[in-house]
Amino acid sequence: MSINSPVRERARAATPAELAGIPWLRVLSDADRERAARSLRVAPARAGERLVRVGGPPTYWFGVVDGLLKMSNDTAAGGTITYTGIPPGAWFGEGTLLKREPYRYNIEALRDSVVAGLPIEDFHALLDSSIPFNRSVMNLLNERLGQFIAAREIDRESDPESRVAGSLAQLFHPVLYPGVGSLLRITQLELGYLVGLSRQRVNQALAALARHGLIRVEYGGVRVLDLARLRAFRP
Repeated sequence: MSINSPVRERARAATPAELAGIPWLRVLSDADRERAARSLRVAPARAGERLVRVGGPPTYWFGVVDGLLKMSNDTAAGGTITYTGIPPGAWFGEGTLLKREPYRYNIEALRDSVVAGLPIEDFHALLDSSIPFNRSVMNLLNERLGQFIAAREIDRESDPESRVAGSLAQLFHPVLYPGVGSLLRITQLELGYLVGLSRQRVNQALAALARHGLIRVEYGGVRVLDLARLRAFRP
């Protein structure tokens, strides 16, 4: 299901429950939905496994059924730039598929995850035949542009509280990540990987945001209590 052959070899058909959790399927006509459902493939991805590599050819439109992925790139100095986390319910890579160009980023599983993929030719067939699908993809592209503009702003923040607040707010985006709801299953270590901070600094930042009444740290995750204030937070 990806350029990583072990993942492709583990691919299977999607279950009815998995299909029910894919938001863009709901906008399709019955015939288009049936064809897409037959083409969709689902596979487990191990923690640390790369689904996409820089320079690889686009083969699938990817979605996250369960788990957490990371979109990143390697720097000339040998480091890593993390663009964003990708939680359950997210579909990504449509821009690369539209242009049929090699990937410009890496996608890696931060924990054991389950991913879905729609073959690129089926993706383009839906674009050619389905106005609702076109609107869905256009909406994703528009929201993603806003997300990356916000990410640039977060990169300019030096204090941990603002960086963690901004990154958390991105992961609760209702259009890009509809499967998250109000509780994000994430560890402090995973959040540290996404924002470029140590686990200790993330812990301190989360405690500060909780004191402001913006979030609540719960067992296995973070619950957002006020998303609007979290997006605008400055210490």
